[in-house]
Order: sequence, then C-alpha cells, then structure tokens
Amino acid sequence: MASRGKRVWFALVPGTGLLNIAGPWEVLGHTNDVLGRTAYELELMGPCGPSAQTGHGLTLSGVRPLPRSVPHPPDVLVIAGAPVRRSPEVTQELVVWVARFAARIPCVVSICTGAFVLCAAGLLDGKRATTHWSFLKELRARFPKVEVVDEGIFVRDGRIWTSAGVTAGIDLTLALVERDHGHEVAMTVAKRLVLFLRRSGHQAQFSGALQRQEQEPPQLRNISGFVLEHLAEPLSVQRLARALAMSSRSLSRHCSEHFGVSPAALVRRLRIDEARRLLEETALPLKEITARTGIGDESTFWRVFTRRLGVTPAAYRERFRSSAPG
Repeated sequence: MASRGKRVWFALVPGTGLLNIAGPWEVLGHTNDVLGRTAYELELMGPCGPSAQTGHGLTLSGVRPLPRSVPHPPDVLVIAGAPVRRSPEVTQELVVWVARFAARIPCVVSICTGAFVLCAAGLLDGKRATTHWSFLKELRARFPKVEVVDEGIFVRDGRIWTSAGVTAGIDLTLALVERDHGHEVAMTVAKRLVLFLRRSGHQAQFSGALQRQEQEPPQLRNISGFVLEHLAEPLSVQRLARALAMSSRSLSRHCSEHFGVSPAALVRRLRIDEARRLLEETALPLKEITARTGIGDESTFWRVFTRRLGVTPAAYRERFRSSAPG
C-alpha cells in the first residue's frame, strides 16, 4: 500500500519573488508525476489571502489564510522569500504564526530571504543559516544569535533548512526529494526541469566561471563562455585569440594583467571547475569526465586534478557527491 503523501504548506507575504514559490512547487509537483502518486500535497497560504501580488506584479490566487489553530500540522513548512523592507505588519503576522506553530512541524524550510522570518521567530538562534548573498550582512547584523554562513547554496541544521537566493530553492527542494525518495528520483526530476546542473549544497552562490565573467574586461568579454562551450576540444592560445579577434600576444598580455594567469592556465581552471561539478553532480565514470573536460587521458586528469585540489578525483567525489544528509 502506498504511503501517505507529505503535506507541504507554502507560506508567503505580498511582494515575494514568484520563483521562490514556483521553483520548489514545481520540483515537488514533478516528483508526484515521476512517482505516479501524490507524494506531496501542496497548499499555499499566508496572512494576505485569498490572493497575493508577487514582487513583479503577478497575482497568485488560492492563498488560504493562516489557520488560527493547527491540530494536524504539515510535514513541511516552506517560507517563501519575504520582502525584507516592505509589508512589515503582514510579515510580522507570519512571524508570530511561525513562532507559535513551527515547533510542531518536522521540517521547516526558508527560501531566499524567508530566513528573516525564521530568525525573527527565534527558530534559528544558535543555528547555522544562509540567505541571498546581498542580505547576508544584514541578516548577521539584525540577528547576532544566528550563525549566518556563506558556505553553500543551502544549509541544513537539524530539521531546519535555509537556502540562498531564488534558484537555490530548487536545489534545496531537490535535496529534500532525494532524502525522501532517493537519488534516482531527484535526478529524474532535475532532468524533467531541464536543469543545466543539479547543484549540491556545498557550492558557492556564484560559480567560479560566473565570477570570472563578471571580472572580464571588454577585451576579454566572453572568453569564459567560449571556453566552456568548447571545453572538450583543443583550446590553443591561437584559437582563443581568433575567437576574441585579437593576436595571441595581446590575449596573453590581457590574461596576465586582468586574471594573473596565462590563457592556458585560465583554460585549465575552467576545465577543473567543470570536472568538480561533474564529480559532485553525476555518476559519470572518470573516463567520461576526462573526455568532457578535455583534460588529456585519465592519468593526466588524475594528476592535474590532484595537484590542483590536493585530493584525488575519487576522494573528492566521495566527499562532495550530492546526497541527502542522514
């Protein structure tokens, strides 16, 4: 006989980002489809019903008022990203409700700035938590009893999970699905959502490639993108220079001035970054990862990876492979 589906309540206030709700909701909805049963019973509620306008004007209907009593608490409570400096009275109503009832809910989740609600309700005192990168400093300042960290895109401390900004809520929810239904189901859902990469909680809010793209001067605009698009192919200095419409000498000079490395070293960094992601997020054999990243043969890949990170590819995968915490 199929087990009872988990009841999941999404709580929101006006002005929340739509993706803070839609992303996790879609993950759980697609999980129901993959399993062929209602593994998650989803409800939308808040102090703003029966409808709520999201941060960019789209109105959601079917918002149930927060119940005055909770004789049968949900299995999971998801606090969608709350506007930090808007709707203070409505947000406070949600804070009071969470402080009153959350102790009886087995799993409590915040998406993006929803962490401010959990902090204000006292749920995160003495616990580790995260939020959107642009609000980390403010969260630390307002709630000194909380250990605010910037060590990944989501953090679990006991029964409470907090996520970084916006799309990180999708990754957190996939981790919940993996905890409940296993790695294969979570990966199937990720593929149904056409995710480029299913990220583990260990990853930073910004990838190394994105940070380098942000730092790229006009002369090197799109060099990281070009390398990533052709990672499995030979990438000589001459080929990179042609792609950027400059001489090899100019390319080498600009890389040295702006990145502190040669073009070849930059390519190696990007290859290693991709290898790390594949080791974390897939079960691909080392031979396939070597081919996809263009790092020579398996022996070369092992040597380069180990020299760069101080750990073998196998040991890195064992430590960082995406899996649900016990």
